[in-house]
Amino acid sequence: MFPFDRQRARCRAAALVASAMLGACAVPQSVLPPSMRKPAPPTQVTANVPPPPPRTASPPSAAASAASAPAAVASPVRSPSNVVVTPLPTPNVPPAIAARFPEPAVSFATPAFDAGRTDFTTNAELGTLLRGLQRGASLGEHATDVGVLSLGVSQMGDPIEAIAFTRPPATPAIARRPTVVVLAGQHGDEPAGSEALIVVAQELAAERLANVLDRVDVVVLPRANPDGAAAFTRTAADGTDINRDHLLLNTPEARAIAKLLVDVQPIVVLDLHEYPVSPAFTAKFGGVQRFDALIQYATAPNVPAFVTKAAEEWFRVPLIAGLRSAGMTVDWYATMSADPADRTLTMGSVGPQVERNASGLRNAVSLLVETRGGGMGRVDLKRRVNTHVTAVHNVLASAARHADDLVKLRQFVERDTVALACRGDVVLEAAPTASEYTTSMLDPTTGDVRRLTVTWLSALQLRALKTRPRPCGYWLAASESEAVRRLRLLGIDVQQLDELGELRGESYRLVAREPVGPDAAASNSEAATRLKVQMLPTLLDVPVGSYFVSLEQPLGNLAVAVLDPESPAGFAANGVIADVEHEARILSRPQIRTTAIP
Repeated sequence: MFPFDRQRARCRAAALVASAMLGACAVPQSVLPPSMRKPAPPTQVTANVPPPPPRTASPPSAAASAASAPAAVASPVRSPSNVVVTPLPTPNVPPAIAARFPEPAVSFATPAFDAGRTDFTTNAELGTLLRGLQRGASLGEHATDVGVLSLGVSQMGDPIEAIAFTRPPATPAIARRPTVVVLAGQHGDEPAGSEALIVVAQELAAERLANVLDRVDVVVLPRANPDGAAAFTRTAADGTDINRDHLLLNTPEARAIAKLLVDVQPIVVLDLHEYPVSPAFTAKFGGVQRFDALIQYATAPNVPAFVTKAAEEWFRVPLIAGLRSAGMTVDWYATMSADPADRTLTMGSVGPQVERNASGLRNAVSLLVETRGGGMGRVDLKRRVNTHVTAVHNVLASAARHADDLVKLRQFVERDTVALACRGDVVLEAAPTASEYTTSMLDPTTGDVRRLTVTWLSALQLRALKTRPRPCGYWLAASESEAVRRLRLLGIDVQQLDELGELRGESYRLVAREPVGPDAAASNSEAATRLKVQMLPTLLDVPVGSYFVSLEQPLGNLAVAVLDPESPAGFAANGVIADVEHEARILSRPQIRTTAIP
């Protein structure tokens, strides 16, 4: 067994022994550094960070790569059947905009940067590279252990693989060594992140980041969507947007990511993407998007407040400083609507189904970095890759610097989440808050920086649309075995009832179904369904073989997102649970003999 796996197995065994004790544990503030001590309870759903202040423009030398038209792939790519796909035209970049994006004085040894290359690293080349790094790992008492992790196969049969790095520390290890997961390529037409993670994997294997590996383990998933990369499409082969499938797990690609997160239990997750350079933006705002990188952390309701605070203070702030010192421009992540008359910018989704938010509900510091590259083909590829590499270096350095604090934070948050069962409220649906924000863009003719003030929907301050008292857990009928299977794939603990019994709770009766917008969609970017239910106080006679999912577990907040029928991203609203009458909210701790589902 790879040493990384042995260590994780020991940690998971210890967690099982401790889990029964967590509910009774007090949470001493001494386990946290002073900056992370528990504040007074918030009065609203919030990310605990004030709205972003207006930003001053960076000097021209620090501006990012720009293009005035989106257009598409600049070079041939190959489909899973190895048929050449006809490329779309290369974007026409005006000289004044191109001057804002000098090529960095770096070199990268990925296949995409081979002389004369017009496409990107193929799936076959990526697999060969990963195995080469594993075979070439050095030996010795303090050498880095390198192992390729097989996570599954894509819909077209390509392997989905990560590569793990761990290094015996020179000083005694902390009790629970933190793990950082960095992934890319959920969207197949966003190649820069995958190329950057090949570079980072090469550096880790060559022990050029040994100071990081002395403090944390690192797992890199360079390409989460091999089929999309082969066909240069955003979605998986069946048309699913993988980044909307992290609760339902309809796709093998999303299941592969879930397997990785369950197996290694990361404390930090970094997800790399590329945002589109759109002529619609120019038509709407009169300028060209200018930022090298857009950043956001987990902003779903019920993400623990201290996880948000750590994401802001320990990671986002130093990441912005690091990118700017490297000559790159950066801002909050935001998108615009398709309505040409709507001049609103909206921060990234607050729905729990996207990877960034799902990882936050796993109690991980979860970050999104999007470089400016969607629709640009190979234009400014080296700059885009360099931006991602710089961001990964910064996040890894922050994780290593705060390794001890991250371990304490995880211990505190897990205890706190367990202790919340049966008390307080839980938010089932939330929306961003409207405000005003000043950002900047580039003049499409002169390349000058222009300030832009817009209506801004902030994910940092959430409005609760629906709240309920937090139950002790959820009961599921014995027929809901598929829901149980998916719960276990997510890493959520499920118990099966071994005897007849009674449970005090609330059952559901379906009143209506209504469509909701794409932000609440659970598995793709199309509309989802919100269930309107009537809740009926009841004393349930529960049969042998039915299931109980307790919220007295570290993933309690994730369990709420998938199991409550009123969650638009959850199992009932999306048909995984066949009927709302097959589940119930349980309002007292069961006194019934149960068996854990493996």
